[in-house]
Amino acid sequence: MQHATSVALLELPISGTLTWILAGIAAYWLAVVLLRQQGLLPDYVNTQGPILTVHTKRGRDFLDWLAGPKRFWRACANLGVGISIVVMASMFVFLLTAAIAAGRAPQPSSVQQPTNVLVIPGVNEFLPLSATPGIVFGLLVGLVVHEGGHGLLCRVEDIDINSMGVAMFALLPIGAFVEPDHESSRKASRGGQTRMFAAGVTFNFVVTIIAFALLFGPVAGAIAVAPGAAIGGVAPGSPADAAGIQPNDRITAVEGQHVESNDDLSDRLEDAGSGTVTVELDDERTVEMQQSLPVTATIDGAPVGLEPGDLILAVDGEPVVTESGFFDAVGESETVTLTVNRDGEETEIADAPIGSAVQISGDGPLADAGAPGGELFVITEFDGERTPSYSHLESLLGSNEPGDEVVVAGYLGGERVSYTVTLGERSERTGGGTVGFYGIQGISGVDVNDGGLELYPAEEYLAILGGDADGSFGHVTDSFLGKIAFVLFLPIVSVVELLPYNFAGFTGGIENFYQAQGPLAGLGDWTVFAVANLLFWTGWINVQLGFFNCIPAFPLDGGHILRTSTEAVLSRLPFDATRGMVRVVTTTVGITMLVSFLFMLFGPQLLAG
Repeated sequence: MQHATSVALLELPISGTLTWILAGIAAYWLAVVLLRQQGLLPDYVNTQGPILTVHTKRGRDFLDWLAGPKRFWRACANLGVGISIVVMASMFVFLLTAAIAAGRAPQPSSVQQPTNVLVIPGVNEFLPLSATPGIVFGLLVGLVVHEGGHGLLCRVEDIDINSMGVAMFALLPIGAFVEPDHESSRKASRGGQTRMFAAGVTFNFVVTIIAFALLFGPVAGAIAVAPGAAIGGVAPGSPADAAGIQPNDRITAVEGQHVESNDDLSDRLEDAGSGTVTVELDDERTVEMQQSLPVTATIDGAPVGLEPGDLILAVDGEPVVTESGFFDAVGESETVTLTVNRDGEETEIADAPIGSAVQISGDGPLADAGAPGGELFVITEFDGERTPSYSHLESLLGSNEPGDEVVVAGYLGGERVSYTVTLGERSERTGGGTVGFYGIQGISGVDVNDGGLELYPAEEYLAILGGDADGSFGHVTDSFLGKIAFVLFLPIVSVVELLPYNFAGFTGGIENFYQAQGPLAGLGDWTVFAVANLLFWTGWINVQLGFFNCIPAFPLDGGHILRTSTEAVLSRLPFDATRGMVRVVTTTVGITMLVSFLFMLFGPQLLAG
């Protein structure tokens, strides 16, 4: 029988509680089997393994009434068919390209882990359990509107509906379905069938637009960044860690001096000088923190000679307690003497090169200029500009055009070298000509943080969502569609290195960085954040459901649309098309999609192994 279905699959995490989870599933499944054998399940409940499907005929009268303006719904569905075909082609190209890329770069990323493909909090490492209410709400809305769209167009095209319902795993709804009458569906026109199958994804995209329009407009506008420096992380063993400062705290004052934002924190710490300082958290409590500049991470073979856990005390004899103070002390010097505290003992590191650490690619413009491929290179000067860190170098990379000649100077194996480089093709990341290296964040391959505090860019995330805040992605997020495109990456944004933390809504503790404002503030912070989370995940889930169901493979909607579209094309060719020809096209595309999807997930692990 033909079904238009939309299903959210489940996969269990491997954890210490896995035995209890499996035992609970086994007990539930046993209970279902016993109830079925005893004939105690109602007629409208069917079982497929541990999955219960609840069938109903209620709601068909409402769909008949709603389907009244048939010309309107057919016009909307025809637009949806066009959108679906474009998305289908895009999904085909995307999966094929992703599979090819996985073969060329066989080192698997965290995004390619099979569990991270599933939108399940706690299983997907990017989705915290605190996001569960928003995700479940968005999934339920997506399933209802998707299957409601199929049901509505069934009645518009005079296709009878045998039943509608939901699929349940225990008490958790994991899918929905509309069961068209097979004979009635077969008699419908090819165009009517296509519109019916495209209706689900069309409705998902409509819900996405509505949800994000509300989020980007009045709801995000009712949220402001709370005063203080937002702490996203604390380096283990750092002075901040020793003081008891934790992620999701806000530093609201240092030595009694108010801290308004992240930008203020370094100035307040610098003003406080060395020694112990009093830090106020969340306008409520105070802690004592030892002032110092800890090294929080280093790359293997970092040429500057620092190690994780080192505390930088001075640069060329000048005491430093913050990163900005470190750069001030370095000035224009390319090498300095660092005084550090290592395991409780004070030591000096002489002639430490301070610049941007990069790894030279084997076949880029820099290698063509004579630099040895694969080696670590500390760039201290680029095109006449001093580059004391990678962020300084990165800010210069888009200022030159392909074909320009630039002088790249720095330290290689302890010796100062200089290369005249002819820039290569335009970089998609920076917009300028490529130099031919892999950049390494930090200072000479080393990360330092004021007191070991890692700041959370609360304003950036709010600006992306349309709130009243300053952000650095304005050229991308100025338009409505640009915002949607960026928001789709927010749950994994740290993986693509656009921002340091993934964003799963105003939850998981980061709500401490925000507060309600304007007319909606009377509802309370919690209510405003809850509405924002529901809209965020409703929009995000619905667009994902739309994309997923547009994959041109059975039993997804895209597979059915591919079949009817193929039949329509072949019927116009100057020969008699057979079902076998249609089956060859649909099967070839479907198998290609399946193989591409599986290789994208498991190929890197197989090749790396």
